[in-house]
Amino acid sequence: MNLSPLNLPLPFDDEPAPAPAVAVPARDEAVVSDPAPPQPAAALTPAPALTPAPALTSAPAPGALSPTAPSRPLAPETLHPALWHAHQLGGGRIVATASGFAALDAELPGGGWPHRMLTELLLPHPGLGELRLLAPALAALLQPAAAHGEAADDGGRCVMLFDPPAGLCGWALAQLGVDARRLVVVHGREGRKGATYLRHLLPSADVLWALEQSLRSGHLGAALAWLPARLTADVLRRLQLAAQAHDGPVFLFREAEARQRPSAAPLRLALQPAGFDTLSVKLLKRRGPPLAEALRLQLPPVLEPDLRGRTPAQLLRAARAGRSSRSEQP
Repeated sequence: MNLSPLNLPLPFDDEPAPAPAVAVPARDEAVVSDPAPPQPAAALTPAPALTPAPALTSAPAPGALSPTAPSRPLAPETLHPALWHAHQLGGGRIVATASGFAALDAELPGGGWPHRMLTELLLPHPGLGELRLLAPALAALLQPAAAHGEAADDGGRCVMLFDPPAGLCGWALAQLGVDARRLVVVHGREGRKGATYLRHLLPSADVLWALEQSLRSGHLGAALAWLPARLTADVLRRLQLAAQAHDGPVFLFREAEARQRPSAAPLRLALQPAGFDTLSVKLLKRRGPPLAEALRLQLPPVLEPDLRGRTPAQLLRAARAGRSSRSEQP
């Protein structure tokens, strides 16, 4: 080892200077450093109380229901015109022609004879005043078109009668205000006239076909049909579908026993004689609650005042006497 004059080791000596001893911790020995001197704890001040934010309110959208307000039920006719409450008459959007009898109009849906649907009149026998019951409505339907606000060049629509059981009396119809010139009578083909091959399929098939086609034409004011007994349900459904295209009332005259069988007609009435010029009308089916008691309607008279108090037998004898006296005249 070389020594400097001061006998001190130099950094350029051949032997390096010994490094300072450094304590190396063992693998599992943790290194602990001197903890920092404790700092004085700062005085804690309570945080200011938070003010609750105001509740956000928004105006309800138009038509929205409030969660607290009780919801009111919607009117059924606003959902569909064929809906109604069971305890109310299903007037809705039904178009009707006034019957001419205030007591009857008050019980009919729409306030009169409804359009675009079948109306069944069940009779024990024809000729008890059914035409006098319908005469005010028929007279209104046969009025000139100008009275209904339509084109003045159109003289109004006609009324068709299918297979009436007897001939019509023009004099009596004129007294009731019905213009017989606007009536069209349709008779079915019977026996030798060519309809025998249809009888095994359906009675009066030609009349039913003519009635259905007439309803679909759109040129009728009203239709009156005396149907054969024991019609099948599918025939009535076809007629009801055809009536929906007809802007007017449709009257079907059927036997009284038909009340025990279902029908597609929305309106069914049972008619019974209740005295001179008086008719009992019982509503069997309508769009609304059932009617417990029958209505008694005073029919418009067609006889002269001196003949109204006579019995049917006396009227028949008077009619025969009148025919014989006219035949004896030169």
